[in-house]
Amino acid sequence: MRIVVADDSVLVREALVRVLRDADLTVAGQAGDAEALLACVETEHPDVVIVDIRMPPTHTTEGLVAARAIRAAHPSTAVLVLSHHIETHYAMELIADGGSGIGYLLKDRISDVAEIVDAIRRVAAGQSVIDPLVVQRLVDRRRTANPVDALSAREREVLALMAEGRSNQAICQRLFLSPKTVEAHIRNIFGKFEIEDMADDNRRVLTVLTYLRRETA
Repeated sequence: MRIVVADDSVLVREALVRVLRDADLTVAGQAGDAEALLACVETEHPDVVIVDIRMPPTHTTEGLVAARAIRAAHPSTAVLVLSHHIETHYAMELIADGGSGIGYLLKDRISDVAEIVDAIRRVAAGQSVIDPLVVQRLVDRRRTANPVDALSAREREVLALMAEGRSNQAICQRLFLSPKTVEAHIRNIFGKFEIEDMADDNRRVLTVLTYLRRETA
């Protein structure tokens, strides 16, 4: 797995590179700003790009803009965006673009080697990774009631299987339902959970995380 790391802080960048190399991951390149990142991606063709949202020259959204440009030009390149703060609107912008292999984590996760390496491997495998604190903020700002209470018994069964990572086909087989029926139940669950319109894979991630958080609260 080839990885490019982009962060304007040399200390953060070097710390992350050290973590990756200690985990036997290959760091193919480093960049200190968005322009250098884009050039590095074109040269190195990495499997994963790790980028800070706020980069020079304005330290606003250069990293996010670069991440979206990389995804547009290289859909197979996974992107893991890091942020110092919980900025839910940026997280939603990123995952709303659709596709697989997208991640958004807080920089605090860098100190947990196992967690950051796991996140990198997951986005490289095409999964979506969203920091639990970001998901919590997204959920808490919209509702205080438990959305699970609004589900029918069958919708609860479907959601429980989704939480196990079951595909629609597997849910059909387990519950002896047709594909159209399962799809209808999942649409209803999205609506009752008030999950915004975006790629279905990302909607499933947010739905399951919301469900697990409420069920274990």
